[in-house]
Amino acid sequence: MDETLTSRIADSVLPYPEGLTRKIKYFLWKYIISDGFEWGRDFLLKTGFIRHGVSRQEFVIGKLAPDVKVADFVKYLEGQQFGNHFVAWIDDEQIISVRRLDGFEKQYHLRVFKDREVRGHYEWTPECHPKWHLQEYQMEDRRDDFMRFVGDWVVPIK
Repeated sequence: MDETLTSRIADSVLPYPEGLTRKIKYFLWKYIISDGFEWGRDFLLKTGFIRHGVSRQEFVIGKLAPDVKVADFVKYLEGQQFGNHFVAWIDDEQIISVRRLDGFEKQYHLRVFKDREVRGHYEWTPECHPKWHLQEYQMEDRRDDFMRFVGDWVVPIK
């Protein structure tokens, strides 16, 4: 992933949840898990304890419009309430991974790749349901929502 692009967008900020169980999860992620997540994920992948079997997740949205610079698109996404999503797999040739939170439980996850392809899906947040998130349980397309978020910056692929 292109670290300069990733560093240009602020981390997404989870809303404080309702309910004791969710508050405990929030606390664990905010104060314990987040700091070591990237290192732990990379270590577990390299040692073979976990596997990420796909090169790119499904749900193609489109390609960046020809005149769009990726850095400008990232700035635009930030204005659309997307934030850095470091709690995620890293797909092959991915240059940016951002999410737009839909409360504590759900999120829109958008990726941009070196070939300018844009993909996205709607899913459980890893903070609320780590197992469901990891298993990609109930992951949804939500293409129409993504097209509203990205506007003319992305040319749809049918």
